[in-house]
Amino acid sequence: MKRILLMMFTVISTAFKSQLIHHTTNYFGPNANPVPEFTGAAIPKETQLEIMGDYYFGFGDQTISNFVRAEIPLVPEKVSVKFWKTTIENYSVTDEIVQRRAMQKNKGVATGDFYMQTRIKVLSENEKRPAIVVNATLKTASGNAFDNRRFFDTAGYYFDVEVGKSFQLENAFLDEIRFSTDLGFFSWDVQTPNLNVQDDALMYGFKLMLRHKNIRWENTVSGYNGWIRRVEDYGDQPLVYASKLSFDLHKIQIFGQFQYGIRYFPYNQIRIGVQIPLNKLTPNFFSDKE
Repeated sequence: MKRILLMMFTVISTAFKSQLIHHTTNYFGPNANPVPEFTGAAIPKETQLEIMGDYYFGFGDQTISNFVRAEIPLVPEKVSVKFWKTTIENYSVTDEIVQRRAMQKNKGVATGDFYMQTRIKVLSENEKRPAIVVNATLKTASGNAFDNRRFFDTAGYYFDVEVGKSFQLENAFLDEIRFSTDLGFFSWDVQTPNLNVQDDALMYGFKLMLRHKNIRWENTVSGYNGWIRRVEDYGDQPLVYASKLSFDLHKIQIFGQFQYGIRYFPYNQIRIGVQIPLNKLTPNFFSDKE
């Protein structure tokens, strides 16, 4: 009888644990289902390539990863497609984190999901009105190392709207102030032996950008709130703050960023990157022909 009770307890505990660890930033690596970034309702004139190095630390998980992102304007400043991916990450976690997430090992290497996004500007900015950009994004299930809780084994998608407005200044300290917000719907699958549903979340964000000549300083608060809250500390409501400093050197932009996990995102981040314009790779579908 005791053996039967022990087996039943083990099965129930395992099922409960599998529910607890699945498909939130609270139980996976920092690149698994991060809070989506938004650009402030701006689409570039020419193709932009960004190459970044990220260091995530704190809370028992240290992750070093490489991140690549490209945006290709099909209609300059109006319509674009965007692609990004964590190409590789190297992680090391404590024994406590291994137990908490039900991981198989403390260290390893993983590759991330591939994202595809379509961006359309539905309203151009002028002196009185803001710019409005609509985004549709698909996250594939191409990442690996699910058994070590690095990336989900399910896909996801989100739709969001960016609204941004700049104010030009004429003083010695600031040339421009830009306010932008983001609001959207984020959805991903949650599949465990005892749970097979879709987690839907409200996305939100606010960004303040200050510019002086070739220097930009962005401060962003963003997050999303999912509906699965039945299990305590499930964690599908991450909230982060990011501060980014950028320098324009001719056409190339270099930048550094610090991100702090306010809630249910157990990581702090240091990011260093470069943005490179690729004019020769910009489509000219709508260029004037002689």
